[in-house]
Amino acid sequence: MLGTLHAWHAIERGHEVLHIEREAEARGASVRNFGQIWVSGRAGGEELDTALRARELWEGIGARVPGIGFRAIGSLTVVRNDAERAVAEAATRRPDAAARGYRLLDADRARALNPALRGDFAGALWCERDAAVEPRVAQRALKEALLASGRYTYLGNREVRDVVGERAVRDDHGATHHGDAVVLCTGAWLGGLVRELVPDLPVRRVRLQMMQTDPLGEALTTSVADADSFRYYPAYRGDALDALNAGQAQAPTAAAHRMQLLMVQRADGGLTIGDTHEYETPFAFDTVEEPYEHLTGVVEVILGRPLPRIRHRWAGVYAQCTDTSRVVHRQQVRDGVWLVTGPGGRGMTCSPAIAETTANELGW
Repeated sequence: MLGTLHAWHAIERGHEVLHIEREAEARGASVRNFGQIWVSGRAGGEELDTALRARELWEGIGARVPGIGFRAIGSLTVVRNDAERAVAEAATRRPDAAARGYRLLDADRARALNPALRGDFAGALWCERDAAVEPRVAQRALKEALLASGRYTYLGNREVRDVVGERAVRDDHGATHHGDAVVLCTGAWLGGLVRELVPDLPVRRVRLQMMQTDPLGEALTTSVADADSFRYYPAYRGDALDALNAGQAQAPTAAAHRMQLLMVQRADGGLTIGDTHEYETPFAFDTVEEPYEHLTGVVEVILGRPLPRIRHRWAGVYAQCTDTSRVVHRQQVRDGVWLVTGPGGRGMTCSPAIAETTANELGW
């Protein structure tokens, strides 16, 4: 997605683009995510500014490319008790709370916004600026729109192997490609050429597990998170969160797998649910059941009904700056060649704004 949105901005500014992709279509974190345009938990400053600008750009792109499935649905982070509610209330007092669209709701008002939430909870933090797209199809829809410009060429099943001189690369078919600029958006691929170009790249890989259900049979009108997301996202740090952490431990499975609940409904009515975080490599090659069991229990309490049948389970890997306060790692690695990687779990949210910044810095 990050590479495709760099192409989008270049085409918008009148350039021609050659897009080289390792596989026939993108199959990494670009399609293995929630599709959430997630403003609510972002740190202030650059990260929030980037997320808000990206949210604006996504809405504009969605109006032009309906196939990405953009929906301005907002999110509800449900709370169960006074300690969790205190963290949500503290968030509404942030100086940037209005920009995020924060509002603390009681349970009845939360259910009025999202009638599918008929379970046991005490209230929710509403974030009006959160949105969603369809991750499995968004990149392909954008590609089709770019192809229609007549100035975009897509070469799938080709891997860039070498940077050749200035502003040129050689692929694994032996072909050399020249341009005015080369932007390497390598995702979680941090070995090979990337290691040769930047041996000490300050980026790590993160693995997560997710699942998707059969159709719910009714509309889930907002994205949904639980209070474990307070522990994960930087926007919620402060005295109230310290008190929550001191007085209320995470469930053992959630703590062991660094979990939070995020849930969003897909266009077909199914629910995408996650997630876990694994940082130590080498990663396990298998998915494990305990996180899925934990998430199922949390969701069923919130919905007040059994979860539909799980039809997909998967793991994914994304690249994250080791300094997690950085939105992305952008580095000129050769004359006319830039590497852009490491947005972490912000990739789907922030890609349009990250790519716009690259375009501005390169003078496109």
